[in-house]
Amino acid sequence: MALGVPALPLTYVAHVLALVASILVVLWVLNFRGGLAWDSDNKALIFNLHPVLIVIGLLVLGGEAIISYKALPLKKEVKKLIHLVFHAIALILGIVGIYTAFKYYNESGIANLYSLHSWLGIGVIVLYGIQWIYGFVIFFFPGGTPDIRRASLPWHALFGLFVFVLAVGTAALGFLEKLTFLENSGLDKYGSEALLVNFTAIITVLFGAFVVLSALADAPPAPAADDYEAI
Repeated sequence: MALGVPALPLTYVAHVLALVASILVVLWVLNFRGGLAWDSDNKALIFNLHPVLIVIGLLVLGGEAIISYKALPLKKEVKKLIHLVFHAIALILGIVGIYTAFKYYNESGIANLYSLHSWLGIGVIVLYGIQWIYGFVIFFFPGGTPDIRRASLPWHALFGLFVFVLAVGTAALGFLEKLTFLENSGLDKYGSEALLVNFTAIITVLFGAFVVLSALADAPPAPAADDYEAI
């Protein structure tokens, strides 16, 4: 899978978009939604953890894990370890992020798991977990044979991109769902918060696009000793 263009410039754009998306989602919940809390009488503060953990954890760290092979001038084994650890952290934060949504709904007495966003979210985290476990077992420990690794790699890479794209799309649905609820509760449709949420969603989608482009672009030449390469 290659686009015939160098990946490194695309990864720079992805890094910038990741930083902007992270700043914007934190700015949103701190300046417009009252802040963050694990336990609070104001249950909305608990929910605010959800978009922060999903964007910064599952999407940004997950995306950075995907492009680590194309962005870092390090030995393959070091990049593989970074790839593994970043995805593990992203998965953990994603699970906690989903838990905070359940915690908010349950403590508020609100029904959950009724929307397309929630259904896709559960699917994403399950697929992400399967992908990570498979990658750990085949490519890290105990590790498959060279033939198994070589045969598995294209499918591992393709499935990983599929799950990441699905996660970005699910996040976009989440921004839309939350903003719709807020607007139905009286939020100005053309106010600063509405514009910020929409802009954050657009930046998140652009980040996802540049992660995919970076993953499909040409990586720097691999060392001669490398018999396989992950994207």
